[in-house]
Amino acid sequence: MKIVLGSSSPFRKSLLENLCLEFTCCSPNIDESQRSDETPEQLVERLSIAKAKEVAKQFPEALIISSDQVAVHSKTILGKPHVHENAVKQLTAFSGESVQFLTGLCLYNSQTQNIQYVQDITLVQFRQLNQSQINKYLYKEKPYQCAGSFRSEGLGAALFHSIESEDPNALIGLPIMKLVEILANEGVDILENL
Repeated sequence: MKIVLGSSSPFRKSLLENLCLEFTCCSPNIDESQRSDETPEQLVERLSIAKAKEVAKQFPEALIISSDQVAVHSKTILGKPHVHENAVKQLTAFSGESVQFLTGLCLYNSQTQNIQYVQDITLVQFRQLNQSQINKYLYKEKPYQCAGSFRSEGLGAALFHSIESEDPNALIGLPIMKLVEILANEGVDILENL
């Protein structure tokens, strides 16, 4: 079956390329707003599945991979900052603090309508950061489309004291080890396909 990555993220695309799979990318167009009664866990699950189903409208016979991620700090969901000022606020709040990143992952078989959903929780402990460090980092990396205002695969690692996760790829936006497992449930064995 055709494999489709339901994302426009170059970081997710790069991670999936590491599995040596042939795939197509398709960006879903959905409303990513949080509902008033929704927990972070419910939000990433709903959005991951909604993205996959939206992409399925264009690919009725495919395995569709979609993902969503939010940062949670002091029980507040923080999404993408979009602009410099919001990113400064996020990183200032994170200084010396722990931030939880929830990454939802969905594999949707659009032919059988079978949904597999898993979630990864990554805990990031940030270093103490001053305003000069925050601004220099943001001007250099411009992570304004990244939940939490950083790119862990780049200079963002300099912001961290430690990371706790089952899969370090999850922080970048795609839990690859969990993806390998759920692809196998659909008959796609990564190592057999080499």
